[in-house]
Amino acid sequence: MTFAAATNENLANISNVLIYSAMAVYTLAFFAYIAEWLLGSRSKVGRTAAALTEKTQTAKTAKPAVTVKKAGGTAVLERPKVVVRTAAGERDVPDGPGAHGGDEQGDLYGRIAVSLTVLAFAIAAGGVLTRALSVQRAPWGNMYEFNITFSTVAVGVYLAFLALRKNIRWLGLPLITTVLLDLGVAVTILYTASDQLVPALHSYWLYIHVSTAILCGAVFYVGAVGTILYLFKDSYENKLATGGRPGRFATSVLERLPASASLDKFSYRVNAAVFPLWTFTIIAGAIWAGDAWGRYWGWDPKETWSFITWVAYACYLHARATAGWKGRKAAYIALIAFACWLFNYYGVNLFVNGLHSYAGV
Repeated sequence: MTFAAATNENLANISNVLIYSAMAVYTLAFFAYIAEWLLGSRSKVGRTAAALTEKTQTAKTAKPAVTVKKAGGTAVLERPKVVVRTAAGERDVPDGPGAHGGDEQGDLYGRIAVSLTVLAFAIAAGGVLTRALSVQRAPWGNMYEFNITFSTVAVGVYLAFLALRKNIRWLGLPLITTVLLDLGVAVTILYTASDQLVPALHSYWLYIHVSTAILCGAVFYVGAVGTILYLFKDSYENKLATGGRPGRFATSVLERLPASASLDKFSYRVNAAVFPLWTFTIIAGAIWAGDAWGRYWGWDPKETWSFITWVAYACYLHARATAGWKGRKAAYIALIAFACWLFNYYGVNLFVNGLHSYAGV
């Protein structure tokens, strides 16, 4: 064995150790997120105090009513109520306090969970980088490499939203659960030893096309989680509005999430923002296909399902602009679109033969 080969093998082993280490830290973060939710659900006193504090601060910062003096008396005109989270005709429901439920100890566990997530993200990124160094190419030549990169990018998107001070810590628990499942499948079923690419993949388009596809998938995932939670929260709000009494578990969890209108708006903005990038991904893939196979489009299974995914998300965005299809109907289309993306990722790679069959499993 040459020195270069031995070095590459050592780097591959280091990558494996880093991925397993990241899984261990993600597991700790998973339990910390659970602790945040559990303590928040039990802290009714904490939530009540937070609500009272919010009311007090609102009273202090509220503008006084408009006073109009008239002869013989004074007429006081109340300022109109401004709805900031919902469109006209919809419920004016405030956002929940978050997973911690207004409890200081729950919030502490939440911040610990985020810190552990940052640490695990850094370790996983190191694992992806050393995997790339071991083969001296982009680390997404097979399904194993795609999985470890995708999960890392998904966590990176979540942390980027937190860095921008977006109130999405409620995403932490479902995200880390999915990442652990994704990495578990990668290391147990999809693992492939470091190897060189097939000739068709030797192109700079690999860096452009596949990297944008991974980023789009990560953002689509965040939008899908927001859509699912929107459907649950909307049902919860509808039940309350009609005089129903949701169960204790549903109340404990859903009352801490943002309002359904906020979740719907968040999912829409995320999907709308990344849709142009998904369009570019398909175009870049077509250009790469022209270089590699001498034709830009051949209705290969991967190309077909990429286009189906594009059409599904285009229908979702159009539905959001159509009055009769806003809300739950549009949300169902968004979930169908993400299901198309998942099948394009797993189903086509694992079960369908085509020019894109590089699963390596």
